[in-house]
Amino acid sequence: MRDGRYVVVIVDDHALFSQGLALLLESRAGDTFVVAGSTTAGEDAVALVGRESADIAIIDLALPPLGGVETIRRVVAAYPGTRVLALSGTEDLALAAAALRAGAAGFLGKSADPDVLVAPLLTIAAGVRVVRADLLDALLDAGDRTGDGLVERLGSRELQLWALLARGLETSEIAKPMLVSERTAKRMIASLLHKLGAANRIEAAALAGRYGLLDRDGPG
Repeated sequence: MRDGRYVVVIVDDHALFSQGLALLLESRAGDTFVVAGSTTAGEDAVALVGRESADIAIIDLALPPLGGVETIRRVVAAYPGTRVLALSGTEDLALAAAALRAGAAGFLGKSADPDVLVAPLLTIAAGVRVVRADLLDALLDAGDRTGDGLVERLGSRELQLWALLARGLETSEIAKPMLVSERTAKRMIASLLHKLGAANRIEAAALAGRYGLLDRDGPG
């Protein structure tokens, strides 16, 4: 925080939108938020967040060429204490889900009423995720549909590997109980992540929790 206010940075390829958003926050909630800077390039987002010690980063999901999701992933990896609000000009469910999986603490459409922006930012700053109710329902419905049968489509060896991966074990530690070489274990992990649709081990672990894999007595 800076002078008792949350430090906000804006990453949006439309400079006029960033300026308008900054003016909005300063006029509606200048005693709570200070907009410390902005950039139109996702590649500069990590440096901006670090330079300003940002509490909140507002990131547009349409950021050529890097993309908003990858920008979010890099910001969260470099500064996990910074909360990210993803903004999008569309209400693409896949894009919203990808942003949340990448580490965004909230997702709002750019069509959202400006009057409602301050409350979500306060909620995000407090460590709570924010997704509009109707969009959350749609995401949950979509998740249920795409998730159906995932566990059933995996073999016992893959389930065992998934459980080991979800427990945060290193590749060498996974190879031993799987009775394979470390090189083979790496290939198996890459294949499993592809089947799960997970970008990395952290996402795979989150999915394991969602499907109750870690609550089972065994992976089979």
